[in-house]
Amino acid sequence: MNTTLFVSSPGNGALPSTAAGPAADPAERYEEVRAFTMSLCEGLHPEDMVVQSMPDVSPTKWHLAHTSWFFETFLLTPHLRGYRAFDPAYAYLFNSYYVQAGERHCRAQRGYISRPTVAEVIRYRAHVDEYMARLLADPAAERPAVRSLIELGLNHEQQHQELMLTDIKHVFSVNPLRPAYRARPLRPTATSAAAGWIAFAEGVHWIGWGDAAFAYDNEGPRHREYVNAFELSSRLVTNGEYLEFMNDGGYRRPELWLSLGWEAVKTNEWSEPFYWERRDDGFHCFTLAGMQPIDPHEPVTHLSYFEADAYARWAGARLPSEAEWEIAAQQVPLRGNFVESGVLQPRAASRATGLQQLFGDVWEWTRSQYVAYPGFQPAAGAVGEYNGKFMCNQFVLRGGSCVTSATHMRATYRNFFPPDATWQFSGLRLARDAT
Repeated sequence: MNTTLFVSSPGNGALPSTAAGPAADPAERYEEVRAFTMSLCEGLHPEDMVVQSMPDVSPTKWHLAHTSWFFETFLLTPHLRGYRAFDPAYAYLFNSYYVQAGERHCRAQRGYISRPTVAEVIRYRAHVDEYMARLLADPAAERPAVRSLIELGLNHEQQHQELMLTDIKHVFSVNPLRPAYRARPLRPTATSAAAGWIAFAEGVHWIGWGDAAFAYDNEGPRHREYVNAFELSSRLVTNGEYLEFMNDGGYRRPELWLSLGWEAVKTNEWSEPFYWERRDDGFHCFTLAGMQPIDPHEPVTHLSYFEADAYARWAGARLPSEAEWEIAAQQVPLRGNFVESGVLQPRAASRATGLQQLFGDVWEWTRSQYVAYPGFQPAAGAVGEYNGKFMCNQFVLRGGSCVTSATHMRATYRNFFPPDATWQFSGLRLARDAT
């Protein structure tokens, strides 16, 4: 095994940059994405990479294997003549939820998979990379269906890069030593810019992806929606503002909560956001840089939908619909605090005017349930299970976070989670009806 994978890199901890945009050549883009995945393992030891700290978390080793399984299953086996699987048992061990692709190991027991070892999984990745290079050099790779699958596989891997970071954060948070994934100097941020309201007129708007470039199937079809006049807050809600909600009894006032949300408060004994801890000198929270005092100017994160909704109600506002959010996002450049910055933590808003933080920092809960757009049809076969079958009991989040790749984000991107999920970098922006 190449032990350099588990030695911290020198310097300021910044991650390799892909912010210039994806490589145009499929082979270069494949190498770029796969190398970035491995860069996220720098500083990790094999012992770190095999822990599953809760059912929603997957071990780092599993992510490395599953993303390789995806390319092997959907590209190499059907499209590269003469290809033979690296190990037939991996089809069972590293399938996630693709029922049509065969039987799979229980999600909540991925931490039981002590074998193959981390070293063997890395050899598996190298094997898949070698044969993907052959496929990418083959004329078969130019067929539209194959190129589409390659791009899907790369975007799928970028999703798992984000999950690797959210999952290792949880793994380290339950370790009594509270290790840091990437140490960084503790520096106070500038005072957050004052929040204002940005008005949007009523009207019929085009929603969804309509470009020839890649997007997930759930981002379309492009369609028109009528939206009443509304206003969005110019920035995200901060830790300091959320503390005001807490100090006003936010977690003790059932009138602020949806019924299921209030049940979640009582069942889970919620009294502050996930990863927050009350200490003698105030609240601290666990970050990818270890335990840190709460910065009142940073966007609050790791909120459930229920908490975001309760805060909005307490503030005399509401959460935006996903159509409202997308209408606003169409008007601003796609820039923000993404994983490439190496900060791996939300940052305070820096400007006092205009819409800020629509991209990066935290995923923004919307009030929209995750359902199909008019005319939606999932793709045929197992890859059609990617998004469509989850359109039940979930809410949509928009905008990406500080651990999302900049090259992975679009204004039409629809993320989705159950309303009680908290381990993702999820926060909120206020909205209200125009007066």
